[in-house]
Amino acid sequence: MDFWGVGSIRHQPTLRMTRMSDTVNRHPSEFLDEFILIEDEPVRKGEEGTAVNPRLEQLRTAVVLTRDAVRAASITALELATESAHFMGVVGRGGELVNPFENIQAPVWEEENVPQEMLDAAYAYCEELTRREAGNFYHSFKYLPEEQRRAICAYYAFCRRADDIADGDYVDTFPGALGAKDPEAILYRRKLEELAATKPVIERTEFEDKLAQLFFFRKKLSTAYNCMSSTDPIFMALKHTVANFGVPRQYMDDLISGMEDDLYTNRYETFEELYSYCYRVASTVGLVCIDIYGVEATAAEREFAEAWGISMQLTNILRDVQEDAERDRIYLPIEDLERFGITEADVMSGKELLKHPGWKPFVKEYCARVRAYQDKGAKLLPMISKQSRYSPAAMMAFYSSILRRIERTGGDVFTERVKLSKAEKLTLAAGVYLRHRFFSF
Repeated sequence: MDFWGVGSIRHQPTLRMTRMSDTVNRHPSEFLDEFILIEDEPVRKGEEGTAVNPRLEQLRTAVVLTRDAVRAASITALELATESAHFMGVVGRGGELVNPFENIQAPVWEEENVPQEMLDAAYAYCEELTRREAGNFYHSFKYLPEEQRRAICAYYAFCRRADDIADGDYVDTFPGALGAKDPEAILYRRKLEELAATKPVIERTEFEDKLAQLFFFRKKLSTAYNCMSSTDPIFMALKHTVANFGVPRQYMDDLISGMEDDLYTNRYETFEELYSYCYRVASTVGLVCIDIYGVEATAAEREFAEAWGISMQLTNILRDVQEDAERDRIYLPIEDLERFGITEADVMSGKELLKHPGWKPFVKEYCARVRAYQDKGAKLLPMISKQSRYSPAAMMAFYSSILRRIERTGGDVFTERVKLSKAEKLTLAAGVYLRHRFFSF
């Protein structure tokens, strides 16, 4: 995500960990120390998750970007809104995805509002990224009403890039910052490590680099909730989405926190610990989606959306056991594995795990748990308008089919990656479309 800037920025940002309404300049470390809670109140992520460190949550949600901390680029001075078709394009000559504002070297615009042409380009970037990378998800998105489709694509682009930073080779940029050596990023990392009381599970240099990227990614997120507009097309589109659909920042902060957790957690002792992680990286997705689908977010709707996300992430975890083990990650709860006599070494053995007498019984129990969350999540569908219902219904159908395939093979996720063929997707999609657009109430 090479994001926009004009000229070189020599003024380095000063640390700003503050409430959205606070505009007082203070020394960063002094303000950070003041902001951390003195009396700890339990914070729980999800209906069944474990309590998490409230000071750590406070640290994360305090990250914002302020106008006086960075240099801004002027839209008017650049005269970019209608002058250059090349500038506004999102596909290069070689077919590659192109950031339409990649030459701008400032993190925010001077103007609070951007021209419609630029907003359209930002949404086009998000939709093209989604089309290329979302796979099953994009197929379910494209039949949404236009405003919802664009919003979902903006949100997907946000999720995709956060995951690419934490779990891939993608390098996000924040014009004017110094990456892992930036004073802000260093202070944030030190405080986070102190509060998390754990060590990174990846190489130290890589950990510092990725955590710094996620820190500045979080800063860009803050512009979706204040009077500034990011020069990053994803956050430009996301700001418009947030304004249109009233998406709470907490859900997106939680997702970034889940990505940070992956940098220093590669084992989950209990299902409750795993549930908290799944809530952050998946249930929050369901919760944002129902806002975009126009569902009234009562306690029941939120509970069903949470279960929907949990079911999808638990399916992903079972499907990707071998791939994760190759990266020294075990997401399956250690406590549950041990009840079936399965050790960490067994999981790391790959296909040999199929011979373990406890694997099939474990998979059977695990799938039953996932199925219960799927059934609970499906209760959300009647609460979504027919016009929007196909999208979540298709996603649920795809994941339900994948889980059934894993069950039928006795948990063989090793011989080949469990996935649906194009013909299977089309058949499922057609059935879902007919059922939920024409025959359901």
